[in-house]
Amino acid sequence: MKVSVIIPAAGLGTRMNRRGSAQTSGTSRKQFMQLDKSPILLHTIRKFVSSRSVTEIVVATRQEDIGWVQELMAKEKPGKPVRVVEGGGSRQQSVENALAAVAPDVDLVAVHDAVRPFIDEATIEKVIAEAAEGGAAIVGIVPVDTVKQVQRNRIRTTIPRERLVLAQTPQVFRHSLLREAFQRAREDHFVGTDEASLVERLDRVEVKVVVGSDRNIKITKPSDMELARLYQAQEAMSRKASS
Repeated sequence: MKVSVIIPAAGLGTRMNRRGSAQTSGTSRKQFMQLDKSPILLHTIRKFVSSRSVTEIVVATRQEDIGWVQELMAKEKPGKPVRVVEGGGSRQQSVENALAAVAPDVDLVAVHDAVRPFIDEATIEKVIAEAAEGGAAIVGIVPVDTVKQVQRNRIRTTIPRERLVLAQTPQVFRHSLLREAFQRAREDHFVGTDEASLVERLDRVEVKVVVGSDRNIKITKPSDMELARLYQAQEAMSRKASS
């Protein structure tokens, strides 16, 4: 079974300030910010390179960053193919551009946020296995806080937490299914918040949820970097202890 992982990395990171940005990229974009002397994007790529189920990785980035990312990968020398393609003006466009570069004989396509570097290998394997069986699966966690539905600062109802899931990535789909979902979205001028929302519109398969972890954070604002540094230090200690 062939599995391609798409990592959209063309975002501007408007919620992240300039401190800590990767000087070699000349940007403040969060995916290039340094975490333990390596860009966040590289930490994320490494997780999928280590996965035994992943065949290749396709990174979609801004045109001006393609050369920099290619140089980064040349220095890294990953153990499996990592290709870099031009992204688009939105996440959806970036994923669609990368999807066009995926070979027809690929069975499953996973999409993962460039700034979620703490996804663990066990979860990657679980969500891929679930998608291989049913056609579509995402990683998600149950919220711990009480969730209220409001209108103009007034509570309308309390939503039972057991009926809610906070969607994470990776999100994995049968290749043909994801292509159809993007084609339908393009025809309908529909913009989704994630890939699962596009697939759900087809009403073709049920999207399963694999329980993730609250460590699988999405680094979007400066305060997230403090937690990211803590998690990265813990991972480094764990690798050192097991070696």
